[in-house]
Amino acid sequence: MSPSTSPPSSVTTAIRAAVRTSPDYPFDLVAAPVKLDQNEASADFPAALKALALERIQRLPWHRYTDLNAEGLCAAIARHEGWDPAGVVVTTGSNVLIALLIQLSAIGGRVVTVKPNFALYALDARLLGAALTEVPLNDRHSIDVEALAAVLAGTVPAAEGEEGGVAAPPKGVVYLPRPHAPTGSVCGLDELERLAQLSAGWLLVVDEAYHQFADSNAEDLARRHPNVVLLRTFSKAWGLAGLRLGYALTSSAVASQLRKLAPPFGVSLLQSECAHVALEHSSYMVERVRQTVLERERLFNALVRHPLWQVYPSQGNFLLVRTPDAAKAHADLLGQGVLVRRQDKLHGLQGCFRVTVGSPEDNTRFLRAAGLEG
Repeated sequence: MSPSTSPPSSVTTAIRAAVRTSPDYPFDLVAAPVKLDQNEASADFPAALKALALERIQRLPWHRYTDLNAEGLCAAIARHEGWDPAGVVVTTGSNVLIALLIQLSAIGGRVVTVKPNFALYALDARLLGAALTEVPLNDRHSIDVEALAAVLAGTVPAAEGEEGGVAAPPKGVVYLPRPHAPTGSVCGLDELERLAQLSAGWLLVVDEAYHQFADSNAEDLARRHPNVVLLRTFSKAWGLAGLRLGYALTSSAVASQLRKLAPPFGVSLLQSECAHVALEHSSYMVERVRQTVLERERLFNALVRHPLWQVYPSQGNFLLVRTPDAAKAHADLLGQGVLVRRQDKLHGLQGCFRVTVGSPEDNTRFLRAAGLEG
């Protein structure tokens, strides 16, 4: 029997059960005039910088491979961040690093994170066969440090369906976003310090995808603790989501092992040159972050006046809003051309949607659709 006529079951039996039973990444493409659903930058990469990047790319030899591990770009990122180049690892998106870090330390071990959270932490853990522990956030969206400390110490309640009162889980990777998405809350640096001190044998990954919009970052923590990994991206503040480029800042000891898992020659010359241009002209990013923070405060101050909705403080480029009915709020906004992201199926976020801080014009459209302006 040829492959084209083989029953589907004979094909899927070659696929691991963890993949077959995994859900897809939770995203539905919806078109709308005002797109505020993916926490993208409010404006495109500046046209003059696009032109400069394209001019450089035209002069490069396309028939040659790029750097083995994007060494030139790692060095440029290190200069921008004030980091040791040996501790920088670049891949095609920080989401790739999430999976690579599980491969590095948690296959046959455990992934620990909080819930609700970025979907890929749990999805990748299940796909790669790591045990998963998700610690619920507290009522005000703060991290339950005591519960996480118990996990890191090796004593946690048995998982649902398991026997016994406690278990001593294998070690692996801890994912803590800062700022947290989708709530916009920020874990205190003193709390992170405590967890870092308890994390011997673990990789403690602080996902800083939105760090430019917050009032602090975890760089000092990562410098003092060699098992701490910071994840950063060009997708948010830099306005380069379509470029697909992210990086890790960590100790040289961890980075040297992580590079073994990254595909060789994996960063294209297009990605590399665009990122070089962005880093060389970073003032545009700084100004856009300033404007985004101002717009975030404008949206927050308007939303607190809504008679039925509750908006939560945020240090990201988005706001979480709780409504009596998220499906109705989402549909009402979409009916007026404004697309936001429902979050009401996530743990503890009943009635919630998330809105990206967009351009001043898009933000005004959103507020008008919410009945707060115009």
